[in-house]
Formats: sequence, C-alpha cells, structure tokens
Amino acid sequence: MEDVIVRHIENCDIPGVRDIYKGESAVAGTLMVPHPSLSDWEKRLSNPPAGVYILVAEKQGEIVGHGALMHQQNPRRHHVGAFMMAVKDEHQGLGIGGQLLEEILNLADNWLNLRRVEMNVFTDNEPAIHLYKKCGFVVEGESPDYAFRNGEYMGVYHMGRIKQL
Repeated sequence: MEDVIVRHIENCDIPGVRDIYKGESAVAGTLMVPHPSLSDWEKRLSNPPAGVYILVAEKQGEIVGHGALMHQQNPRRHHVGAFMMAVKDEHQGLGIGGQLLEEILNLADNWLNLRRVEMNVFTDNEPAIHLYKKCGFVVEGESPDYAFRNGEYMGVYHMGRIKQL
C-alpha cells in the first residue's frame, strides 16, 4: 500500500495507538483489556525500556497500526526478539499488518542481527497465523487456557522464525 508509512512512533501518535486498542479485534487479539486510558499509554510508549522498538503505520495522517519489537536483553538470549502488533479494526485485511511485520523483520534481520524472532498468537486468530506462516514463522508449541478473553479461556500458539545463516 503506497499510502501507508511505517515509521518510529512519536509522542503525538500515542492517542492514535490508544485508539487502535479501543477496537474489538485489537483487544481480542492481544493481552490488552478494554477501555485503555491515554495516561497508561503515554507511560508505556513515551519512554520505552532499552531494546524496545515501537513502530506505527500511518495512513493519510491517521495511525492505523502499531507494532513493537522487544530485543531480549539477557546475554544468553540476546539473539532473540519478540514482537506484537495490531491494526485498527476498520483497516484490517488491507495489507497493513504485512507492512508492519515486514518492517519489524527488517529491523530484526538487518539492523539488530537477531537470529530468532518469536511471538504468541491466539489459536483462533486465523488471519494473523496465515500472515506469520507466510513470513516464515512456524508453530513451535501450544498453550491451552493461556489467557482469559471475553468470558472464556483461550489458547495460544507459540510461533518462531529462525534466520538461516
């Protein structure tokens, strides 16, 4: 998508990121809870810890996607990054998630020299699972009853991608 720009987050983007997580799909697909406050998001995003890289997808001035890559700081896992991402409900299915993931993997592969990238995804999130598999991720395990969501326990797949040397 030519009109979507993936870039580093700025403080002025924080309300837009919060708005993504007001959406039903973002709440259902992540470990966030409904009704996120702006002050909580400001604390979380304005001064991230070392090794956390936060990106946004912007379309015509609107923040429509959010992603974060967490570079592990433990010396024995310094070759690993974990990521999470979400796309605003009304912009899903348009390739924005793929653009975010492409930039996350570019950062991991070409700038941080990460060998392994991993994440958890709810087992019923078929669009995300399809995207991750398309980008070389494989299911490495499953945890049933991993998180409580909308009145029931849900399982996740543990997915990972190891960069071939």
